[in-house]
Amino acid sequence: MNIDINNFFTPQEWQKIQEFSSQKETPFLVVLLNIVERRFNELKEAMPYADIYYAVKANPAVEILQLLDQLGSCFDVASVYELRILQSLNISPERMSFGNTIKKSKDIKEFYDAGVRLYVSDSEMDLKNIAQNAPNCKVLIRILAEGVLTAAWPLSRKFGCSQEMAYDLLVMTRDLGLVPYGVSFHPGSQQREIGAWDSAIAKVKYLYDMLLESENIKLQCINMGGGLPSQYLDKINTTKTYGDEIKRFLTDDFGDDMPRIIIEPGRYMVANAGVLISEIVLIARKSRTALARWIYTDIGKFGGLMETLDESIKYPIYTPKYAENDKEKAIIAGPSCDSVDTMYEDFQYPLPLSLEQGDRLYWLSTGAYTSSYCSVNFNGFPPLKAYYL
Repeated sequence: MNIDINNFFTPQEWQKIQEFSSQKETPFLVVLLNIVERRFNELKEAMPYADIYYAVKANPAVEILQLLDQLGSCFDVASVYELRILQSLNISPERMSFGNTIKKSKDIKEFYDAGVRLYVSDSEMDLKNIAQNAPNCKVLIRILAEGVLTAAWPLSRKFGCSQEMAYDLLVMTRDLGLVPYGVSFHPGSQQREIGAWDSAIAKVKYLYDMLLESENIKLQCINMGGGLPSQYLDKINTTKTYGDEIKRFLTDDFGDDMPRIIIEPGRYMVANAGVLISEIVLIARKSRTALARWIYTDIGKFGGLMETLDESIKYPIYTPKYAENDKEKAIIAGPSCDSVDTMYEDFQYPLPLSLEQGDRLYWLSTGAYTSSYCSVNFNGFPPLKAYYL
């Protein structure tokens, strides 16, 4: 397995990264903002029927938020802390939604006082809290989506509810004086199977029809969440293909009576814009006859690579020595005093035997869920440095 850097960056972009990083001490993250802009524009062109709400949690860097604000993006907000960042940038609350289904009453009130009028829920208690602290607001009820089983980073069980429960909650939304605005789902993060959207949209259509027929409730919106994939090791379809196929699913179910569509890209928007640069600390074997090397780097799970948990996200790892033919599979681990801090053991990367202490490894597609996931001072290691160019 060789990683071709040209599949991730143009020669000019890679040169920019190399020149900037040559004098920086590892580990650190570099994100190219022009790629974020390119991804936004590609998505807008591929899905003109959808309103884009960037999932702030993917990477809440001010530089990214300011860029997306200028491009006209809306924002999916997960906490009051993200809300306060957006407020500090003077982003309109009309372009925000409170997408987290797990929230304190006082946080709902802070969002309401800030002017946010769109909320997502999946339980009776949360719905009552919204009614008490955000009266007359629009509510989307989140359903469970079966497609999470085919996602690289599933979001099943913790979020969403059954169709039957969603029906009851949407009726309850109306009865509490709120606006039953629509249905929300998430096909799972890094969802490569386009059919996951088809099955979820069919569930939504069922709810739309049942509520209109039985309760005279006409829903107005479908929030399809995130899930659009970025390029890691496995092949993915083009953004246009996802856009065209999802539009076909929507048309098949809703025809000309298309509701408002919201999408919440996070990983899609920023992952491929980033490269995390680390250094090899040690290379070791555990016995005289061991067939696999352990390669220890100065970045690990706690430093920003949390999505290697259960080896879920397999980052492309580039080294200039890939051009050499002599390779051997390696186990890759981080620097902390914790055995959990092993990124890849079952899935072993074939890496050049010529790798040495001090060589750099380039972890590609790391613009999302890295700097925002890293711990604070575990084993004394500082949070991951990040630069936005």
